[in-house]
Amino acid sequence: MKIKHKRSRSLGIVLLAFLTIVLVGPFLIPIRPVGGSATPQELADEDSLFIDVDGLTIHYKSMGSGDPTMILLHGFGASLFSWREVMGLMTEIGTVIAYDRPAFGLTERPMRGEWSGESPYSPGAQVDLLIGLMDALEIERAILVGNSAGGTVAALTALAHPERVEALVLVDPAIYTGGSPGWTRWIFQTPQMRRVGPLFVRNLMARGDELIASAWYDPAKVTPEVIEGYRKPMALANWDKALWELTIASYALGLEQRLGELTLPVLVATGDSDRFVPTEDSIRLASELPHAELVVFPQCGHVPQEECPDAFLVAVLAYLR
Repeated sequence: MKIKHKRSRSLGIVLLAFLTIVLVGPFLIPIRPVGGSATPQELADEDSLFIDVDGLTIHYKSMGSGDPTMILLHGFGASLFSWREVMGLMTEIGTVIAYDRPAFGLTERPMRGEWSGESPYSPGAQVDLLIGLMDALEIERAILVGNSAGGTVAALTALAHPERVEALVLVDPAIYTGGSPGWTRWIFQTPQMRRVGPLFVRNLMARGDELIASAWYDPAKVTPEVIEGYRKPMALANWDKALWELTIASYALGLEQRLGELTLPVLVATGDSDRFVPTEDSIRLASELPHAELVVFPQCGHVPQEECPDAFLVAVLAYLR
């Protein structure tokens, strides 16, 4: 009996120590601020524009004129910088607008306590923000061109506001993947994870150069200028906290169950060597959408608008014409 009592007591001490580490430990970890004191306006390009939409200051660029209007939505970890190779030439057929989605680029990054209601980083809020931007710029209908997670936002917007979307161009879109599993959301919401979560983001972004190269079929095409363009927003304060807020706010969307509702014209475009969204997923998507065409770019990765801009422009402009 004494031996069992001692074992139970030892087990209780171990369990108490474990709970103490889990519950208290995260608050004992020193977390130094990252980023700098630069403002978005100081990092902006000469053709950068800023506009207030639903209380957020959005960084965007606008080129060309007339109809149709094409709105470009970048993927995770990117910004409107990812459209630099094609944006100007797309003006051959109309107006082109690209903007930085919340948590990315030079768009404002609100912190917890600075908003009420739904997180501005949530999928639903991102749809509302896109429609709000269209309203602010007096755009009645637009063609949405979305890469990766930007394709997710484009598809969600078309489902929620079909009257505002003329067509979709989904470039290596994250339709079948993405979003945090439901069982992880309550963990991410705990005070402990809110404190240490940004550290996970920092560790991920420490591999940023490697991840960027992985998005290309040929990493040799990733120049120092490309790396600098991707890393520039990290000079802003709270970039790590904003990315963690985006992670917390994400959830599984079940888009694969609603593809039949997307009855508008859709072009699905993908590189043949995508390491992030498997090429097979894009081929499957084109086959499951009611009115979709598919184009596959040879020797190209996750960001064909950057790696294979000539082929991208030929395919996309021909489709939109």
